[in-house]
Amino acid sequence: MHRFPAVLVAVRIAIVMLAVCQSSVRGAGDTTDQRRKILSLGALTSAPEVVDASADASSVSDSELKAIYFKGLDWEDRPTRVFAWLGIPKDHSEKVPGMVLVHGGGGTAFKDWVKEWTDRGFAAIAIATEGQTDVKVPDSSKWGFSWHKHEFPGPARIGIYEDTSKPVENQWMYHAVADTILANSLLRSLPGVDANKVGLMGISWGAVIANTVMGVDPRFLFAIPTYGCGRMAGVDNYFGKLLTSNEDYRSIWDPILFLKQAEMPSLWLSSPTDEHFSLESLSACARETPGARMLALIPGFKHSNPAAVARGESYAFAESIVKNGKPWCCQVDVSSDGTAATATFQSDKNLEQAMLVSTVDTGFTGRRNWIQTPAELRRNGDLWVVTAPLPAKTTAWFINVLSGNLTASSDFQSRGAENPN
Repeated sequence: MHRFPAVLVAVRIAIVMLAVCQSSVRGAGDTTDQRRKILSLGALTSAPEVVDASADASSVSDSELKAIYFKGLDWEDRPTRVFAWLGIPKDHSEKVPGMVLVHGGGGTAFKDWVKEWTDRGFAAIAIATEGQTDVKVPDSSKWGFSWHKHEFPGPARIGIYEDTSKPVENQWMYHAVADTILANSLLRSLPGVDANKVGLMGISWGAVIANTVMGVDPRFLFAIPTYGCGRMAGVDNYFGKLLTSNEDYRSIWDPILFLKQAEMPSLWLSSPTDEHFSLESLSACARETPGARMLALIPGFKHSNPAAVARGESYAFAESIVKNGKPWCCQVDVSSDGTAATATFQSDKNLEQAMLVSTVDTGFTGRRNWIQTPAELRRNGDLWVVTAPLPAKTTAWFINVLSGNLTASSDFQSRGAENPN
């Protein structure tokens, strides 16, 4: 099942091309050609060449973790390498599942993130997507440092899809998608890794990359986009304002254009108060995927790589997919009669509490005031049924169920469209 012949890549390209050409605002030929180049990255199934990078890493102390470079695609006729941390669990007697990890804006390949996964029995590779290592260089930026660039970098991110005037193969997102797919090919080629059980997790901008990769590389067993999503043009925040007039984003790069092909199970992990990515947009992207989906929308969940790594939801989801082939908690139904909300879940874990999360505000979801109120939770055979009265003038809501420190959410429900698209 982990071999995907060229004919399958061609079929996937043809299917997506049909949808894109129907909605393109650019010249049909130009759009089709650029989209074909992006989708053809799914054919990067051979493991890339690997070079030791220990001398260029900030620390090397754990014997099961290794700093490496692997060969990326050429950029503007120059060779590139990708810095990464690679980890294999200690003392494994059988092949282990794997994870490809993609950082957010301002981040890098984080060694500690890899260790979190190896400690749970997963092989993992965390990649740096902008030609950087994990060595800090003091500077005058707002963070007080930047990451040291190695001598074979590809492109770096320029704003919010602000390099789309360049040929698509010279754009940052193109190389970020390629690097993620190559990392998958590398990880699944290792003799101790089960090639049929490799998942993908991206955080913030890494999740935007992951959204795109989900529709390009069908080999991933599951995906965990955290915060980041597509369909951001027209949203009332800085992303939306910049992307509304970016026709290349709308017709070529918007991740929602790829997600109809994402058949793997997915966990969409975020917060209703996230200031960067709209809850409306994230929910639209989740609904676009044909695979089994799970949401975890956590009030108070901060937007950062450390916060995302610290949450237990990603690990529990990955373990449930690897072990049982499905999310540990799935929404069966969600509805409202205008005065009360109802959601039904099926869960492999005991559910202990339920909460209605609602707002009476309008506009961008990250700026609304969200209120949590206890909801009634009862077990009905193999199902868990949650009911809660809706506050007057509720504009949006969802239901959370809790099992220990883990949260699962119903689909986001809105009574007014925030995004006109």
